[in-house]
Amino acid sequence: MKVFGLALGVALLLSQTLALTGLIDPAQSTYAHARVPWLATAVGATLFGLGMALVGTCAFGSLIRLGSGDMRSLIVLIVFGAVAYAVLRGVLAPLRIDLFERVTVDLPASMQGTFASLMTALAGKTGAALLAGLCAMALVFTAVLDGRLWRAPKLMTAGLVLGLGVVAGWAATGLMDDEFAVQRRLQSLTFVAPVARGLYGMMLGTPGWLDFGVASVVGVTAGSGLAARMAGDFRWEAFDDPTEMRRHLLGAVLMGLGGVLAGGCTIGQGLSAASLTALTAPIAIAGMMLGARLGILLLVEGSLRDILAHYLGRR
Repeated sequence: MKVFGLALGVALLLSQTLALTGLIDPAQSTYAHARVPWLATAVGATLFGLGMALVGTCAFGSLIRLGSGDMRSLIVLIVFGAVAYAVLRGVLAPLRIDLFERVTVDLPASMQGTFASLMTALAGKTGAALLAGLCAMALVFTAVLDGRLWRAPKLMTAGLVLGLGVVAGWAATGLMDDEFAVQRRLQSLTFVAPVARGLYGMMLGTPGWLDFGVASVVGVTAGSGLAARMAGDFRWEAFDDPTEMRRHLLGAVLMGLGGVLAGGCTIGQGLSAASLTALTAPIAIAGMMLGARLGILLLVEGSLRDILAHYLGRR
């Protein structure tokens, strides 16, 4: 958690610096809308966390596992991408739009769906910048002051690089003009919609499918494979038995459904959206933690009935 906090602190500090200096505009991202879809975010994040527990990792982790030779992750990502695309633009899209995304909190048109925008309205840009800086430094120092993490330099490096990766995404899509783009959109690391678009694009060859998000999916998998080869950790793995396969398939479906509803994964909402101080980020993080906790209980206790019997019996 402290390493994740380090990544978030770095991403928050540098992303807000880019925003406050006018180098990027958070309003161009998908996380800063004046309409905050709190219900879709909460329900989707909980489903995503539940699926994450069943699979044993998130979409980002599945890409890393795939790069190191885990064929279970290949099956998970195919199912995850197919379900995500069905919710994003396919047969399940009307259900998402009509049932979940109609329930929103509408902010004034002059405001963005971020805490930075709210703080700017209340305390001005200086107050918003000060609060963002204090939060970022608190997250960074929590990790830096932990002596145990200094004895695990790989973890510290991972947190730092992941945070810088989020900032690099904002910079790459916000500072570099694309003369062929119909509408410029600010993007950074997220691994739900890009996996879905990449799977669909590879099958049908739709124009413009290889964008920043899809390229980052390819990059993470390639980087994981290179790291695994260099460390001698690359090995082919498959499902141990049908029970494990069923668990992974169910988890992949829940992650695909929940990830689109939530508007992102642990990286997309937990780091990228949070670095812009999106109002949906804490809702998504709490939902994923709740879903993951429920998933772990299911794995330990065996069924929902066993969970209820265990806790009711304890009382």
